[in-house]
Amino acid sequence: MKAKKFIALILSALMVMSVAVIGAGAESAEYTIVSPYKDVIWEGDGAWGAYKGTLHTHTTYSDAELDLPTMIKGYYNEGFDFVANADHGVTGVEWNKEPARLALYLYQYLLGKKVCHLTDEEYEAITTGTYPLEDGTIRNKKMVCVTGANEFGYITLTKSHTNGYFLPADVGNAWDGGENSFEDAVKFIEENGGLSHINHPGDWLNSNSNPEIVNDPESIKYFGDILIKYDSCLGTEVFNERNGTTGYDRILWDNLLMYCLPYGKMVWGYSNTDAHWLETIDTSFSVFMMEENDMDHVKETMQSGAFFAVTRKLRGNNFEIGPKDEFDVCGTDLPYPMFTKLTVDGHKITATAEDAQQIQFIANGKVIEKKALNGSGEVTIDLDQIENAEDFLYVRVELLGEGGMCASQPLVIDNGSEPLEFVEEEISIIDQIIGWFKDTRLYVLFQEIARAF
Repeated sequence: MKAKKFIALILSALMVMSVAVIGAGAESAEYTIVSPYKDVIWEGDGAWGAYKGTLHTHTTYSDAELDLPTMIKGYYNEGFDFVANADHGVTGVEWNKEPARLALYLYQYLLGKKVCHLTDEEYEAITTGTYPLEDGTIRNKKMVCVTGANEFGYITLTKSHTNGYFLPADVGNAWDGGENSFEDAVKFIEENGGLSHINHPGDWLNSNSNPEIVNDPESIKYFGDILIKYDSCLGTEVFNERNGTTGYDRILWDNLLMYCLPYGKMVWGYSNTDAHWLETIDTSFSVFMMEENDMDHVKETMQSGAFFAVTRKLRGNNFEIGPKDEFDVCGTDLPYPMFTKLTVDGHKITATAEDAQQIQFIANGKVIEKKALNGSGEVTIDLDQIENAEDFLYVRVELLGEGGMCASQPLVIDNGSEPLEFVEEEISIIDQIIGWFKDTRLYVLFQEIARAF
């Protein structure tokens, strides 16, 4: 009898130990999905607005074909809700004021271009929505002027361009870089209280000629280290204008997320028109989810990530996330696909979309779910049903429709691990020389000649 009791006790202890081990395993796999859209009120009383805008455009104050009044009115007529004018080396001011005049761009006068700004009356009407549209009707919806934007560097022909935001009007004018123009620009912007993002990195990488370079560890590390080092550098452009030289920046984005997130650094993906003429206004842009459309909320949303990146044109590619075939719907009236809700419940992600034909969920650079949509619909994925989901760093969602592509920002998989400590490596002399040369106008000239042949 005692032996039986002893065996029963042993078996009970083993069962308790087994449960403890199982429990420990389950606990180690526990994680939280952290969404940048967690505070968004999608519907009902107090619902937030979806505001269309660009943080990167140009005028004849630098190298664009059109003057500021023409560009601003063009955006107004295309239904934009906010615009940041980021001329090269010129820190933007209110559209009824004259920004810095740079000697480099005096050639605009020689070409007979107008270099001017809005009148006080035009500015007041556009920023209150009372300015008439081209057909004479009153829009009754304001367009916000986002001041303090500047595309660094000042010399247009270099490729290392970074946009600074919310800078004082007298800061950054004619800034021409340093030994490493990307990092030096980000550092300068941070020291002056601004925010930044890296512009069209694929142009600098020349990824059109070599798409696989966006998977190159050195390329990823180059941009990733800058993003990690500077809190004020919020991310990179993933869509830019017609994506002519930046068709693979979306692939680079996934790689940068995988590189940066273990260090606790988020990389937001921005989409901008980078317009130099009216035809490129409705190409790539962002949709910000905000309680109110004003400059303070634009700044807050740039940092929180509660926005979507939209493009009307994207080159086809052989990367897993596609699309396989190029699409180009610039200049059409087709409605672009958009999220009407993106929510998290435990380990479930639910996306509701409109004007979309396809939805795909991407984690760690790979498609984990893809479904067809018939214009609109709701799709839920449960990460508990997906193998090794606890190893994901993030999930992001993309919509593809007749009117283009819309990408969400990443939803982070937080397993409670402490971020890695970033240790900056010393750059070799050879790499410094290569980096310096790629930031010169001579390199750009050689590159453009090579592209012509």
